[in-house]
Amino acid sequence: MPVHRSGTARRLRALAVGTLLAAFSLLPTLPSSAADVPARGSARMGMGVAAHDGQDGTPSTGDATQTEGVDVAGYQGNVAWSTLWNSGVRWAYTKASEGTYYTNPYFAQQYNGAYNIGMIRGAYHFATPDTTTGATQANYFVDHGGGWSGDGRTLPGTLDIEWNPYGAACYGKTQSAMVSWISSFLNQYKARTGRDAVIYTAASWWTQCTGNYGGFASSNPLWIARYASDPGTLPAGWDYYTMWQYTSSGPTVGDHDKFNGALDRVKALANG
Repeated sequence: MPVHRSGTARRLRALAVGTLLAAFSLLPTLPSSAADVPARGSARMGMGVAAHDGQDGTPSTGDATQTEGVDVAGYQGNVAWSTLWNSGVRWAYTKASEGTYYTNPYFAQQYNGAYNIGMIRGAYHFATPDTTTGATQANYFVDHGGGWSGDGRTLPGTLDIEWNPYGAACYGKTQSAMVSWISSFLNQYKARTGRDAVIYTAASWWTQCTGNYGGFASSNPLWIARYASDPGTLPAGWDYYTMWQYTSSGPTVGDHDKFNGALDRVKALANG
């Protein structure tokens, strides 16, 4: 004889299917094929921002005094620093490292070139929390150009923590595990250099992958990434941003950024 399902059973089955579909909708979007995954080492500041947070922006003209900067990486090769200087750029960050497997082959030209033209310069590390510990990557960063010196023209290193270009957005970590990883990096960086590292991130990634954790705001300057006319709502804990990456396609080479203050404030951060 045919089996007749009760109304309760049908409702439970529908609920289970709906719950499963909802769970799948929360999974991070992964590359559609291996061909879509970039080569390890090719990640750069803002790569995930452009893909997830929309179009490039133009800052509103009503902003308070700010100082123009750029960030560059190995894919840009030798940078014409004189052109950037003549356009008004006064500070720059260069990608030094990624994970524990990549160093920028153009780091010396980019990092020293900015310094030699008169800019205040710094280095950044692209984090890959799925490959090694935060402390291990902090050591790798410091050992490959990410250190700090009190020469008045070297900014503290920056931890670039954003969407994973190679896989799951949060690198397969829970929110609490991500906070622990970041803390490990920051603590080791300070132990090695005496400085608190800058945190570069986007508010939406920070909310998704750390639960909008606010515990770093009292020590670590915020470099917010948002391609719009204003920096938007900041992650929890930070009342203001120190730097703002507002576009990945500026009028000259590199992603363009604003320092939240006049040049003397940039120098103050360099001096610690």
